[in-house]
Amino acid sequence: MAQHRLLTKGFGIERVRLIYGWSMGGQQAYHWGVLFPDAVERICVVCGSARTSEHNRVFLEGVIAALTADPAYRDGWFWEVPTRGLRAMARIYAGWALSQRFYRERMWTALGHRSIEDFLVAGWEGNFRRRDANDLLAQLRTWQACDVSDNPAFGRDLPRALGAIRARTLVMPSTTDLYFRVADNALEVRHIADAELRPIDSPWGHRAGNPIASPADERFIREAVRELLGD
Repeated sequence: MAQHRLLTKGFGIERVRLIYGWSMGGQQAYHWGVLFPDAVERICVVCGSARTSEHNRVFLEGVIAALTADPAYRDGWFWEVPTRGLRAMARIYAGWALSQRFYRERMWTALGHRSIEDFLVAGWEGNFRRRDANDLLAQLRTWQACDVSDNPAFGRDLPRALGAIRARTLVMPSTTDLYFRVADNALEVRHIADAELRPIDSPWGHRAGNPIASPADERFIREAVRELLGD
């Protein structure tokens, strides 16, 4: 809603050619299509969902439990940097964000890491320890709560909410994403009038949607978006 106000009131933009989003950005892209169907021409959802699945919610509960087990978390707030909680969260996340094949083929070596431990410490712990824990927790809870139909207009009727989308829609899950699953997106796409499910066949798991280290995935996504933008 804030994004819509910024575009319409701040910039005077009434119609958007493409709403593109990866991960929670994909969830926002779905929201745009549902809530503002006349304002959106095309949607591209990459490794995201219209409603967070039950399995995804359970995964997030594990991450939240690891983070909030740190003694820095008291009365619903992190009063100090939860170093142990952030380390635990990072190590759990590392096992979910990438696929079994990624680890089996030791693809982390291509990222410059000498060992799994080096990958976990430098690639994951280092990343999360730079973040604000209260902000991370807010993001996790927001992710859990995602449901494009959870509003007065649709009353949690997901098929009806998805049916409101008029935009040409491209949904691109990764075949090895462990929490935004292809099967869940397939259930969503069948309720959208003009939608295509085009999975990214990649060993990079959820990270296929942010392909900074995978030129093949980047090409696949770029070509799909160019096609989507074509008349």
